[in-house]
Amino acid sequence: MRFNINGINDDRFHRPLQLISNLFYEETELLFEEAAADVSVAFKIDVSNDKVMIHGTLKDQHGKENHAKHEKVISAELSDKEKFKVVKHTLVFVYLNMLQDYTGMIQQWGILTGIRPTKLLHKKLREGMTKEEAHRMLSEEYLISDEKIQLMQRIVDRQLSVVPDLYDLSHEVSIYIGIPFCPTKCAYCTFPAYAIGGRQGSVDSFLGGLHYEIREMGKWLKEKKIKITTVYYGGGTPTSITAEEMDMLYEEMFKAFPGVDNIRELTVEAGRPDTITEDKLNVLKKWNIDRISINPQSYIDETLKAIGRHHSVQETIDKFHLARLMGMNNINMDLIIGLPGEGVKEFDYTLSETKKLMPESLTVHTLSFKRASEMTRNKQKYKVAGREEIEEMMDHAVIWTDEHGYAPYYLYRQKNILGNLENVGYALEGQDSIYNIMIMEEQQSIIGLGCGAASKFVDPKTGKITQFANPKDPKSYNDSFQHYTEAKIKILDEMFG
Repeated sequence: MRFNINGINDDRFHRPLQLISNLFYEETELLFEEAAADVSVAFKIDVSNDKVMIHGTLKDQHGKENHAKHEKVISAELSDKEKFKVVKHTLVFVYLNMLQDYTGMIQQWGILTGIRPTKLLHKKLREGMTKEEAHRMLSEEYLISDEKIQLMQRIVDRQLSVVPDLYDLSHEVSIYIGIPFCPTKCAYCTFPAYAIGGRQGSVDSFLGGLHYEIREMGKWLKEKKIKITTVYYGGGTPTSITAEEMDMLYEEMFKAFPGVDNIRELTVEAGRPDTITEDKLNVLKKWNIDRISINPQSYIDETLKAIGRHHSVQETIDKFHLARLMGMNNINMDLIIGLPGEGVKEFDYTLSETKKLMPESLTVHTLSFKRASEMTRNKQKYKVAGREEIEEMMDHAVIWTDEHGYAPYYLYRQKNILGNLENVGYALEGQDSIYNIMIMEEQQSIIGLGCGAASKFVDPKTGKITQFANPKDPKSYNDSFQHYTEAKIKILDEMFG
């Protein structure tokens, strides 16, 4: 769909308008100078000292026409940057209304296109708004549906019950440790993940660099007397390395990090069942790590084969029971709505199979066409369900989790997510992942160690966020891990003094 956009002279508005367009059409192109297009959109923007008024008109080639307008007050005390935000908010408000009228599609998340909707609700409640005031603001100013507002509130309430001191943890940190290897690469994946077969030299070099990062960061944390809230091993698949390598890695962590016995949560993603062995589970048990993920994604073998997961449904079930037998009492499982070839019938079957296992927590993802994934590069090869069927599957997940005692505790959204929906983490009482709450609500720094690990530094004094990423490929990481470790410590020194 090609849009010809008139009346926009500031290119800072281009991306917000593109994001709103993408909510309605899979392929969109916005043209900001006169050119042939499917739809023409004209804006008239009037900004005075105390308000902004925006009129919008949309016309297509068949003469169909839609109009919208919106007005917002601008306080004289606002900075130029803050005034720009008000104008941008008003512009996307008008544009969304026009596209909703034109297409008949109602966006339940309104004008929100960001990853973390619940962070907005946390912010408004911390600023002193009542729940009623915050909900009205989300509905009237952001056009979010009542259903999604209630979901946001349930999650915020749950998070504050799980982590009552959530707003006071900026003086602590969490640690993410990235292991960039997997048995194979899934078709939808864009994480730093490399097939481990035949790469032992690369694995050895990587682990040497990771051990160095852990030692140096642990030394800094001890010197500054900074506590660790949670540690999360992700990737890739952290259980792709051998049991011996896992054992040495956890030993290094326990020696290097301060107060490991008081860390609230240690998680290791064992997401690929084909990486789980009795020896590896024994290593986890040795180091008192009992929160793991075993991710089926789907309980249909044909789907697993299509997306490049070289394990069977039965292997997922067998490894789940093995983990249970060996004392793993906090297991998460991931399911994905909208996988190729799957509709409501197939997803309902996956839910029925999940009922037989009843993991402590369950993350329900909606498939996202990520730019760098094999699935996005070959869309014609992967047939996925339409918007209405995707929404029905999500509705079934909401009903099923509620009926089986799971409550939503974290939520995030992604670009190009099917149906413009969301990913929701559900947990049984007392089994919520604290790390998932911390990474989503951005109340403290997350220090990323390892290949492809992203750090997000939250200044404890100002709340300003600084992002920093390690190299994604093992060779670059192996060549420069010392430099990246020093750079992270320098940022932390500036924040924590």
